[in-house]
Amino acid sequence: MTISAFITDHMEQLLVEWEAFATSFGAVADNMSSLELRDHAKQILEFVARDIQREESAEQTERKSHGRTSAPGTDDSASVIHGKLRFASGFTLLQLIAEYRALRASVLKLWQQDCGVFSARHAEDMMRFNEAIDQSLADAAVAYSDKLHETRDTFLAILGHDLRGPLAATATAGTYLARPGAFDDRVRQIGVRVKRGAATMSGMVDNLLGLARTQLGEGIPIEPKECDLLEMCQWAVEDAQAAHPDARFDLHATGELMGTFDRARLQQLLTNLANNAAQYGTPGKPIDIKIVGQNDDVLLRVENRGPAIPKEALPHLFTSLVQLPAEEGNARPASSLGLGLFIAKQIAVAHGGDIVVDSDEVNGTAFAVRIPRQ
Repeated sequence: MTISAFITDHMEQLLVEWEAFATSFGAVADNMSSLELRDHAKQILEFVARDIQREESAEQTERKSHGRTSAPGTDDSASVIHGKLRFASGFTLLQLIAEYRALRASVLKLWQQDCGVFSARHAEDMMRFNEAIDQSLADAAVAYSDKLHETRDTFLAILGHDLRGPLAATATAGTYLARPGAFDDRVRQIGVRVKRGAATMSGMVDNLLGLARTQLGEGIPIEPKECDLLEMCQWAVEDAQAAHPDARFDLHATGELMGTFDRARLQQLLTNLANNAAQYGTPGKPIDIKIVGQNDDVLLRVENRGPAIPKEALPHLFTSLVQLPAEEGNARPASSLGLGLFIAKQIAVAHGGDIVVDSDEVNGTAFAVRIPRQ
Protein backbone atom coordinates (compact mmCIF):
# COMPACT_ATOMS: atom_id res chain seq x y z
CA MET A 1 0.00 0.00 0.00
CA THR A 2 1.31 3.49 -0.84
CA ILE A 3 1.79 6.04 1.93
CA SER A 4 -0.88 8.31 0.46
CA ALA A 5 -3.43 5.47 0.47
CA PHE A 6 -2.34 4.45 3.97
CA ILE A 7 -2.86 8.01 5.28
CA THR A 8 -6.34 8.17 3.76
CA ASP A 9 -7.37 4.74 5.11
CA HIS A 10 -5.91 5.23 8.61
CA MET A 11 -6.69 8.94 9.11
CA GLU A 12 -8.46 8.56 12.47
CA GLN A 13 -5.69 6.39 13.91
CA LEU A 14 -3.08 8.99 12.91
CA LEU A 15 -5.17 11.84 14.33
CA VAL A 16 -5.48 10.01 17.67
CA GLU A 17 -1.69 9.68 17.84
CA TRP A 18 -1.27 13.38 16.87
CA GLU A 19 -3.69 14.42 19.64
CA ALA A 20 -2.00 12.17 22.22
CA PHE A 21 1.39 13.66 21.44
CA ALA A 22 0.06 17.25 21.61
CA THR A 23 -1.47 16.43 25.01
CA SER A 24 2.00 15.51 26.32
CA PHE A 25 3.08 19.18 26.28
CA GLY A 26 1.54 19.69 29.74
CA ALA A 27 0.23 23.08 30.88
CA VAL A 28 0.03 24.57 27.40
CA ALA A 29 -2.39 21.78 26.32
CA ASP A 30 -4.26 21.19 29.59
CA ASN A 31 -7.20 23.46 28.74
CA MET A 32 -7.37 22.67 25.03
CA SER A 33 -10.22 20.63 23.57
CA SER A 34 -9.75 17.58 21.36
CA LEU A 35 -10.66 19.73 18.35
CA GLU A 36 -8.00 22.31 19.27
CA LEU A 37 -5.34 19.65 19.83
CA ARG A 38 -6.10 18.14 16.42
CA ASP A 39 -6.02 21.61 14.87
CA HIS A 40 -5.75 21.27 11.06
CA ALA A 41 -3.98 17.90 11.41
CA LYS A 42 -6.45 16.24 9.04
CA GLN A 43 -5.99 18.95 6.40
CA ILE A 44 -2.21 18.72 6.74
CA LEU A 45 -2.29 14.95 6.28
CA GLU A 46 -4.59 15.34 3.29
CA PHE A 47 -2.15 17.85 1.77
CA VAL A 48 0.71 15.39 2.31
CA ALA A 49 -1.26 12.56 0.66
CA ARG A 50 -2.14 14.74 -2.37
CA ASP A 51 1.44 15.97 -2.73
CA ILE A 52 2.77 12.40 -2.82
CA GLN A 53 0.28 11.47 -5.56
CA ARG A 54 1.10 14.51 -7.71
CA GLU A 55 3.14 13.74 -10.83
CA GLU A 56 6.59 15.34 -10.84
CA SER A 57 9.18 15.81 -13.56
CA ALA A 58 12.83 14.92 -12.92
CA GLU A 59 13.62 18.63 -12.67
CA GLN A 60 10.89 19.21 -10.08
CA THR A 61 12.14 16.26 -8.05
CA GLU A 62 15.69 17.63 -8.17
CA ARG A 63 14.58 21.11 -7.09
CA LYS A 64 12.50 19.67 -4.25
CA SER A 65 15.37 17.56 -2.97
CA HIS A 66 17.44 20.75 -2.64
CA GLY A 67 14.70 22.63 -0.79
CA ARG A 68 13.78 24.76 -3.84
CA THR A 69 10.10 23.87 -3.81
CA SER A 70 7.15 25.82 -5.08
CA ALA A 71 6.12 29.06 -3.42
CA PRO A 72 5.44 29.00 0.35
CA GLY A 73 1.95 28.15 1.54
CA THR A 74 -0.71 30.81 1.13
CA ASP A 75 -2.13 32.63 4.14
CA ASP A 76 -5.15 30.32 4.23
CA SER A 77 -3.28 27.01 3.85
CA ALA A 78 -3.74 24.45 6.66
CA SER A 79 -0.03 24.57 7.56
CA VAL A 80 0.07 28.37 7.80
CA ILE A 81 -3.11 28.55 9.90
CA HIS A 82 -1.81 25.75 12.13
CA GLY A 83 1.40 27.67 12.81
CA LYS A 84 -0.53 30.83 13.72
CA LEU A 85 -2.98 29.00 15.99
CA ARG A 86 -0.24 27.09 17.78
CA PHE A 87 1.41 30.44 18.54
CA ALA A 88 -1.90 31.82 19.86
CA SER A 89 -2.33 28.70 22.05
CA GLY A 90 1.05 29.22 23.72
CA PHE A 91 3.03 26.46 22.01
CA THR A 92 6.74 27.13 21.55
CA LEU A 93 8.38 26.83 18.14
CA LEU A 94 10.21 23.73 19.37
CA GLN A 95 6.88 22.14 20.36
CA LEU A 96 5.46 22.92 16.91
CA ILE A 97 8.45 21.23 15.29
CA ALA A 98 8.13 18.30 17.69
CA GLU A 99 4.52 17.79 16.56
CA TYR A 100 5.66 17.33 12.98
CA ARG A 101 8.52 15.08 14.04
CA ALA A 102 6.07 12.86 15.95
CA LEU A 103 3.63 12.86 13.02
CA ARG A 104 6.38 11.80 10.65
CA ALA A 105 7.48 9.00 12.98
CA SER A 106 3.90 7.77 13.53
CA VAL A 107 3.04 7.58 9.84
CA LEU A 108 6.28 5.84 8.86
CA LYS A 109 6.12 3.36 11.75
CA LEU A 110 2.52 2.32 11.12
CA TRP A 111 2.92 2.29 7.34
CA GLN A 112 6.05 0.09 7.44
CA GLN A 113 4.21 -2.37 9.69
CA ASP A 114 1.43 -2.52 7.11
CA CYS A 115 3.30 -2.45 3.78
CA GLY A 116 5.18 -5.77 4.12
CA VAL A 117 8.27 -6.26 1.92
CA PHE A 118 10.06 -2.95 1.33
CA SER A 119 10.65 -2.15 -2.37
CA ALA A 120 12.11 0.61 -4.55
CA ARG A 121 8.59 2.00 -4.95
CA HIS A 122 8.27 2.21 -1.17
CA ALA A 123 11.59 4.10 -0.98
CA GLU A 124 10.35 6.67 -3.51
CA ASP A 125 7.08 6.96 -1.58
CA MET A 126 9.00 7.62 1.64
CA MET A 127 11.12 10.31 -0.05
CA ARG A 128 8.00 12.07 -1.37
CA PHE A 129 6.36 11.81 2.06
CA ASN A 130 9.36 13.41 3.80
CA GLU A 131 9.46 16.24 1.25
CA ALA A 132 5.75 16.98 1.78
CA ILE A 133 6.10 16.95 5.57
CA ASP A 134 9.13 19.27 5.35
CA GLN A 135 7.21 21.73 3.17
CA SER A 136 4.24 21.76 5.55
CA LEU A 137 6.56 22.21 8.55
CA ALA A 138 8.40 25.08 6.84
CA ASP A 139 5.12 26.88 6.10
CA ALA A 140 3.90 26.42 9.68
CA ALA A 141 7.22 27.54 11.20
CA VAL A 142 7.37 30.69 9.04
CA ALA A 143 3.78 31.57 9.97
CA TYR A 144 4.57 31.00 13.68
CA SER A 145 7.69 33.20 13.47
CA ASP A 146 5.80 35.96 11.66
CA LYS A 147 3.18 36.06 14.43
CA LEU A 148 5.94 36.08 17.07
CA HIS A 149 7.70 39.04 15.44
CA GLU A 150 4.44 40.91 14.91
CA THR A 151 3.48 40.47 18.58
CA ARG A 152 6.93 41.57 19.77
CA ASP A 153 6.93 44.69 17.61
CA THR A 154 3.39 45.63 18.61
CA PHE A 155 4.41 45.24 22.27
CA LEU A 156 7.40 47.56 21.73
CA ALA A 157 5.20 50.15 20.06
CA ILE A 158 2.65 50.08 22.90
CA LEU A 159 5.36 50.13 25.57
CA GLY A 160 7.12 53.11 24.00
CA HIS A 161 3.87 55.02 23.56
CA ASP A 162 2.67 54.41 27.13
CA LEU A 163 6.01 55.45 28.65
CA ARG A 164 5.92 58.93 27.13
CA GLY A 165 3.43 60.36 29.66
CA PRO A 166 5.31 59.32 32.83
CA LEU A 167 8.60 60.43 31.28
CA ALA A 168 7.24 63.89 30.50
CA ALA A 169 6.12 64.24 34.13
CA THR A 170 9.54 63.11 35.36
CA ALA A 171 11.35 65.58 33.10
CA THR A 172 9.10 68.41 34.30
CA ALA A 173 9.81 67.52 37.94
CA GLY A 174 13.56 67.47 37.25
CA THR A 175 13.41 70.90 35.60
CA TYR A 176 11.44 72.31 38.54
CA LEU A 177 13.86 70.95 41.15
CA ALA A 178 16.94 72.11 39.21
CA ARG A 179 15.87 75.78 38.99
CA PRO A 180 18.71 78.04 40.21
CA GLY A 181 17.92 79.63 43.57
CA ALA A 182 14.63 77.77 44.12
CA PHE A 183 16.10 75.09 46.40
CA ASP A 184 19.37 74.35 48.16
CA ASP A 185 22.25 72.76 46.22
CA ARG A 186 21.47 69.23 47.38
CA VAL A 187 17.90 69.37 46.02
CA ARG A 188 19.08 71.11 42.85
CA GLN A 189 21.59 68.30 42.18
CA ILE A 190 18.80 65.76 42.63
CA GLY A 191 16.79 67.70 40.06
CA VAL A 192 19.71 67.64 37.62
CA ARG A 193 20.02 63.85 37.98
CA VAL A 194 16.26 63.36 37.53
CA LYS A 195 16.31 65.53 34.39
CA ARG A 196 19.34 63.64 33.03
CA GLY A 197 17.68 60.27 33.64
CA ALA A 198 14.48 61.44 31.95
CA ALA A 199 16.47 62.63 28.91
CA THR A 200 18.22 59.27 28.63
CA MET A 201 14.99 57.31 28.95
CA SER A 202 13.22 59.59 26.49
CA GLY A 203 15.88 58.82 23.88
CA MET A 204 15.48 55.10 24.54
CA VAL A 205 11.70 55.34 24.12
CA ASP A 206 12.06 57.26 20.84
CA ASN A 207 14.42 54.57 19.56
CA LEU A 208 12.08 51.76 20.64
CA LEU A 209 9.21 53.41 18.80
CA GLY A 210 11.40 53.86 15.73
CA LEU A 211 12.41 50.19 15.82
CA ALA A 212 8.79 49.07 16.22
CA ARG A 213 7.63 51.18 13.27
CA THR A 214 10.45 49.87 11.10
CA GLN A 215 9.86 46.23 12.02
CA LEU A 216 6.12 46.55 11.48
CA GLY A 217 6.83 47.66 7.92
CA GLU A 218 5.86 51.30 8.37
CA GLY A 219 9.38 52.70 8.18
CA ILE A 220 10.30 55.95 9.92
CA PRO A 221 7.52 58.45 9.15
CA ILE A 222 8.65 62.00 8.36
CA GLU A 223 6.71 65.26 8.06
CA PRO A 224 8.90 67.82 6.26
CA LYS A 225 8.21 71.45 7.10
CA GLU A 226 10.10 74.70 6.78
CA CYS A 227 12.57 74.82 9.65
CA ASP A 228 15.94 76.12 10.88
CA LEU A 229 18.50 73.32 11.14
CA LEU A 230 20.83 75.47 13.26
CA GLU A 231 18.13 75.62 15.93
CA MET A 232 17.64 71.86 15.49
CA CYS A 233 21.35 71.28 16.14
CA GLN A 234 21.30 73.48 19.24
CA TRP A 235 18.37 71.54 20.68
CA ALA A 236 20.00 68.20 19.85
CA VAL A 237 23.18 69.27 21.64
CA GLU A 238 21.09 70.32 24.66
CA ASP A 239 19.45 66.87 24.71
CA ALA A 240 22.82 65.11 24.53
CA GLN A 241 24.33 67.44 27.13
CA ALA A 242 21.48 66.64 29.54
CA ALA A 243 22.25 62.92 29.21
CA HIS A 244 26.06 63.43 29.33
CA PRO A 245 26.77 66.51 31.50
CA ASP A 246 30.52 65.78 31.63
CA ALA A 247 30.91 65.69 27.84
CA ARG A 248 31.99 68.71 25.79
CA PHE A 249 30.12 69.33 22.53
CA ASP A 250 31.48 71.92 20.07
CA LEU A 251 28.97 72.98 17.39
CA HIS A 252 30.15 74.58 14.12
CA ALA A 253 27.60 75.74 11.52
CA THR A 254 28.05 77.30 8.05
CA GLY A 255 25.95 77.87 4.96
CA GLU A 256 22.19 78.12 4.45
CA LEU A 257 20.45 76.05 7.11
CA MET A 258 16.83 76.98 6.43
CA GLY A 259 14.93 74.34 4.45
CA THR A 260 12.12 71.81 4.32
CA PHE A 261 12.94 68.90 6.62
CA ASP A 262 11.43 66.92 9.49
CA ARG A 263 13.13 68.90 12.25
CA ALA A 264 12.09 66.54 15.08
CA ARG A 265 13.42 63.47 13.27
CA LEU A 266 16.73 65.14 12.37
CA GLN A 267 17.04 66.28 15.98
CA GLN A 268 16.60 62.63 17.02
CA LEU A 269 19.23 61.57 14.46
CA LEU A 270 21.77 64.12 15.68
CA THR A 271 21.03 63.42 19.35
CA ASN A 272 21.66 59.72 18.75
CA LEU A 273 24.98 60.44 17.04
CA ALA A 274 26.01 62.86 19.80
CA ASN A 275 25.06 60.35 22.52
CA ASN A 276 27.05 57.65 20.72
CA ALA A 277 30.07 59.95 20.49
CA ALA A 278 29.84 60.72 24.21
CA GLN A 279 29.58 57.01 25.09
CA TYR A 280 32.50 55.88 22.94
CA GLY A 281 34.71 58.98 22.85
CA THR A 282 37.67 59.63 25.11
CA PRO A 283 36.60 61.42 28.33
CA GLY A 284 37.79 65.03 28.38
CA LYS A 285 38.23 65.23 24.60
CA PRO A 286 35.73 67.46 22.72
CA ILE A 287 33.05 66.12 20.40
CA ASP A 288 32.88 68.17 17.20
CA ILE A 289 29.50 68.61 15.53
CA LYS A 290 29.56 70.30 12.13
CA ILE A 291 26.64 71.23 9.89
CA VAL A 292 27.14 72.68 6.42
CA GLY A 293 24.30 73.97 4.25
CA GLN A 294 25.01 73.45 0.55
CA ASN A 295 22.95 74.18 -2.57
CA ASP A 296 21.61 70.65 -3.01
CA ASP A 297 21.99 69.11 0.43
CA VAL A 298 22.93 69.56 4.05
CA LEU A 299 25.92 67.76 5.55
CA LEU A 300 26.14 66.74 9.21
CA ARG A 301 29.34 65.41 10.77
CA VAL A 302 29.91 64.17 14.33
CA GLU A 303 33.51 63.43 15.34
CA ASN A 304 34.95 61.99 18.55
CA ARG A 305 38.52 61.28 19.60
CA GLY A 306 37.82 57.79 20.91
CA PRO A 307 39.51 54.52 20.00
CA ALA A 308 39.04 53.21 16.47
CA ILE A 309 36.10 50.96 15.73
CA PRO A 310 37.31 47.45 14.75
CA LYS A 311 37.11 47.00 10.97
CA GLU A 312 35.08 43.81 11.32
CA ALA A 313 32.42 45.73 13.28
CA LEU A 314 31.93 48.55 10.73
CA PRO A 315 29.51 46.65 8.42
CA HIS A 316 27.21 45.92 11.36
CA LEU A 317 27.12 49.33 13.06
CA PHE A 318 23.74 50.33 11.65
CA THR A 319 22.05 47.03 12.49
CA SER A 320 19.50 47.09 15.30
CA LEU A 321 20.54 45.89 18.78
CA VAL A 322 24.28 46.01 18.01
CA GLN A 323 26.63 47.33 20.68
CA LEU A 324 30.38 47.76 20.50
CA PRO A 325 32.44 46.13 23.27
CA ALA A 326 33.67 48.47 25.97
CA GLU A 327 37.31 49.43 26.21
CA GLU A 328 39.13 48.57 29.42
CA GLY A 329 38.51 51.18 32.07
CA ASN A 330 35.76 52.86 30.02
CA ALA A 331 32.50 51.13 30.95
CA ARG A 332 29.51 51.76 28.74
CA PRO A 333 26.18 52.79 30.23
CA ALA A 334 23.78 49.93 30.85
CA SER A 335 20.98 52.07 29.42
CA SER A 336 22.25 51.70 25.86
CA LEU A 337 19.97 49.46 23.75
CA GLY A 338 22.14 49.39 20.64
CA LEU A 339 19.41 51.14 18.64
CA GLY A 340 20.76 54.68 18.26
CA LEU A 341 22.76 54.21 15.06
CA PHE A 342 20.09 51.99 13.51
CA ILE A 343 17.43 54.68 14.03
CA ALA A 344 19.80 57.42 12.79
CA LYS A 345 20.33 55.46 9.58
CA GLN A 346 16.58 54.93 9.09
CA ILE A 347 15.88 58.66 9.55
CA ALA A 348 18.57 59.59 7.02
CA VAL A 349 17.17 57.09 4.51
CA ALA A 350 13.61 58.36 5.08
CA HIS A 351 14.86 61.83 4.02
CA GLY A 352 16.43 60.36 0.88
CA GLY A 353 19.92 60.64 2.35
CA ASP A 354 22.51 58.34 3.89
CA ILE A 355 25.03 58.01 6.68
CA VAL A 356 28.59 56.66 6.57
CA VAL A 357 31.34 56.18 9.16
CA ASP A 358 35.14 56.52 9.12
CA SER A 359 37.29 55.36 12.02
CA ASP A 360 41.02 55.08 12.65
CA GLU A 361 43.46 55.45 15.53
CA VAL A 362 44.79 58.83 14.32
CA ASN A 363 41.60 60.79 13.61
CA GLY A 364 39.12 58.93 15.82
CA THR A 365 35.59 58.21 14.59
CA ALA A 366 33.40 60.39 12.38
CA PHE A 367 29.81 59.85 11.27
CA ALA A 368 28.86 61.81 8.15
CA VAL A 369 25.22 62.37 7.17
CA ARG A 370 23.97 63.76 3.84
CA ILE A 371 20.39 65.03 3.67
CA PRO A 372 19.21 66.25 0.23
CA ARG A 373 17.11 69.41 0.09
CA GLN A 374 14.70 67.77 -2.37
